[in-house]
Amino acid sequence: MNTMKFSASALAILAVSATAAAARDQIQVAGSSTVLPYSTIVAEAFAENMDFTAPVVEGGGTGAGLKQFCAGVGENTLDIANASRPIREAELAECQANGVTDIMEVQFGYDGIVFASSISGPDFVLTPADVYKALAAQVVVDGQMAANPATTWADVNPSLPTQEITVYVPGTKHGTREVFEEKVMVAGCEESGALEAMTAMSDEDTAEEACVTLRTDGRSVDIDGDYTETLARIGSNPNGIGIFGLSFYENNTDKLKVATIDGVAPSVETVASGEYPVSRPLFFYVKKDHIGVIPGLKEYAEFFVADAIAGPGGPLSEYGLVPDPELATVQQAVAGETVMGAN
Repeated sequence: MNTMKFSASALAILAVSATAAAARDQIQVAGSSTVLPYSTIVAEAFAENMDFTAPVVEGGGTGAGLKQFCAGVGENTLDIANASRPIREAELAECQANGVTDIMEVQFGYDGIVFASSISGPDFVLTPADVYKALAAQVVVDGQMAANPATTWADVNPSLPTQEITVYVPGTKHGTREVFEEKVMVAGCEESGALEAMTAMSDEDTAEEACVTLRTDGRSVDIDGDYTETLARIGSNPNGIGIFGLSFYENNTDKLKVATIDGVAPSVETVASGEYPVSRPLFFYVKKDHIGVIPGLKEYAEFFVADAIAGPGGPLSEYGLVPDPELATVQQAVAGETVMGAN
């Protein structure tokens, strides 16, 4: 493994013709746009260092990838789904209903979710409460629910810049959205006292739903594409703030300036230590029934989590991945083809 080659083009997405893919001598991977660059690096290195054809790697979002993955078993179905959140119970039920019963869940590292704006813009020192107050569709005003009146960040918090609120938020098919809702919107709703106030008016479930319901007046803008689309939006709107994965930001520091959250700047070190509050594990899911049918599938999974790839100092950590401290346990599970729910 120490003699592995990593070409300069490792970040290019591997594209092949539909005819080549149909031959199924290639592993097919789709899903999270956050995991996409990591998976692409691994796919190219795998092809360069192993006697297998380069896997086909596509994005589309966590939800879309898992939907393809759960469609069934067979050469016309996906082998691996990349995910920036754990698979949901409803998705597992869909898998089961379609005969996808043996699923290997592989957690390979961690990433942070960051708020970043134009490199030429002002500094932002944010808290989850600030973000909630800026983006919630309705907020508590004088003990009653009202449409969010804030138009600038200074309206939310006088210490913030007097800049128009425009935030580009990953769409609902992205795993990043779920983590943003849980660790920023709900956390900020609770921190600000709004969750308690809304619960007193209705019930906890209704209040939490209100916490994550975003504005539709142009202040919060869903982005269904990947992070490059968000970056382009900021390029055309210097007032915009985008929500990105840490690794994407760290590879675009010449264009973006990152905000602190609760006084902590996002970095590999602060995510690894748990100091940075908005982080999440990253996964890929392997269809065990395809091992031994699709050439190189198990070998690819083992290659992905090898120390030389996903460990400290490997190409994934150089791109921005925070290595999983339990990587040795993950390697054993992959080698043993351990499936979800196994004792």
